Amino acid sequence: MYAMKHINEHIVPISRFNKGEANKIFDEVSQDGFRYVVKNNRVKCILLSPEAYDELIDNLEDYYDAKMADERLAHSSGTVHSLKEVAARAGITLEELEAAPDVEIE
Repeated sequence: MYAMKHINEHIVPISRFNKGEANKIFDEVSQDGFRYVVKNNRVKCILLSPEAYDELIDNLEDYYDAKMADERLAHSSGTVHSLKEVAARAGITLEELEAAPDVEIE
């Protein structure tokens, strides 16, 4: 993360918006990823670039997926099933699985 000595570089007083500097601020956000918008010496919002926002959401999703997997492992019976067994229970063959189109699951 960012060192505290560099935090001041990412603070934007709300008065800059009032002075018509929104485009310049948005350019700064695009370049650095974020800005803290301050009013009366308090952070009122944080502006994020779309890339920084997407990265944040991806990291949160990864965290929750890992947490869910840990919880499931903690409550599992310890029994492991092969792909062949799971496919047989579903009534499909491994050949059918291999012939199926690739699907991305999130």
